[in-house]
Amino acid sequence: MNSLNGVMVVGLTGQTGAGKSTVSKIFAANGFAVIDADRVARKIVEKGTKCLDEISDLFGQEVINEDGTLNRKGLAGIVFSDKSKLEALNTITYPYITGEILRQIRVHSLKGEKLILLDAPTLFESRADDFCEIIISVLADADIREKRIISRDGLTAEQARRRMNSQLDEEFFRSHSDYIIRNNGGMDTVNGIAWEVSGKIRELYYNKQMPAKAQ
Repeated sequence: MNSLNGVMVVGLTGQTGAGKSTVSKIFAANGFAVIDADRVARKIVEKGTKCLDEISDLFGQEVINEDGTLNRKGLAGIVFSDKSKLEALNTITYPYITGEILRQIRVHSLKGEKLILLDAPTLFESRADDFCEIIISVLADADIREKRIISRDGLTAEQARRRMNSQLDEEFFRSHSDYIIRNNGGMDTVNGIAWEVSGKIRELYYNKQMPAKAQ
């Protein structure tokens, strides 16, 4: 674990449709290595993986396409309409997700990339917040998020609301975060806030490293 010396992992999470990807881009531009948990989640369920086998064992072949890949829409239709099934899916996937995230943190650390942003919509649910030093949550009003989700994912209003309702509530994010970025306005506003927050965290990181370097 020596390769992790001096690493600071910053968790970025929040409500679906709030605009995390916009904030993530600003942190990347300000020198943070970014781990995208959504990409990790897709990787661990690729064709032939153990995680996909476990999912098909639980939910049946209806969630597997003819070519052996995951039928994402079919699975989403099942789990976002039944909280217990979503919890069952999470029980399968989260250990694989956190394992891959930790692997990627080590890779970045070995490359000398010590400031790492973990962009993870299910940061708390997967317990990935356990290895984050700072947590940022991006929030927005429900009507704004619903419109963004419908536009982004091509969902109906009902489907968008199901996804929104499957998440933790706003008060949870507020009480478990070090920074809150509210994204109800235009791009310029949220970009400015994200740049300011990323700069503060960079300064905090380097100030913490200075005593160690001076020894």
